[in-house]
Amino acid sequence: MKVSILTVLLLLVIKFSIAQSAVENEIHRLDQLEAKATISGDTLTLKKLWSPSFVVNNPANRVVNVTQIRQLMKEGKIAYTTFSRVIEKITINGPVAVTMGYEENEPEKATDNAGKKVTRRYTNVWLKEKDGWRIIARQATIIDVK
Repeated sequence: MKVSILTVLLLLVIKFSIAQSAVENEIHRLDQLEAKATISGDTLTLKKLWSPSFVVNNPANRVVNVTQIRQLMKEGKIAYTTFSRVIEKITINGPVAVTMGYEENEPEKATDNAGKKVTRRYTNVWLKEKDGWRIIARQATIIDVK
């Protein structure tokens, strides 16, 4: 009897680990897709990935919403020649996922620090909604400019 209970528990742990791994892989893919869409200015993809209530505490130390972010993009204040994101940690708690890591980019146009290499720490918060995972909040803080 003890063996079968242990077997069932082990199978449940394995099933949970596999499911957790699948969600982590999906969040990793979406976080990288969001970075790619940001550098290319792909507003259609960003619209799919961003919740309508998405807010950002941005590197310019301002809290902005989706409408304000789109306006900043139109004004050339969110534009990059290069942009890479390194995910260091993905944490999942039910319908909420958090990615943390760092980004390196080279801003251009009217973006602050245009022409320089900028490194920043970031945190993205994802929420599982009925139509899939969407980013609901983001924090990006500059840690180095060269």
